[in-house]
Amino acid sequence: MPDQKNSRDEPAPAAPAGSAGPSAGEPGEFGEQSAAARRRRRAQFLRELNEAKELRDRVQPRRARAARMRQQMRMRTFRW
Repeated sequence: MPDQKNSRDEPAPAAPAGSAGPSAGEPGEFGEQSAAARRRRRAQFLRELNEAKELRDRVQPRRARAARMRQQMRMRTFRW
């Protein structure tokens, strides 16, 4: 039984060092890497979002047509 107690008392394994973002006070190359990683993740998210919108438009043509009509009406009534 003592072995089981020790395994429960040990702290959980820590996450990999690269998975956590840098703190606000860390200057240097690591912050630049995280900014680049953030831009990559954002670009990937936007690609997937556009793909999902296109898929939705294909599978719901009536809703897509109504959305296009609303957008056209907004553009017609927009004042510069």
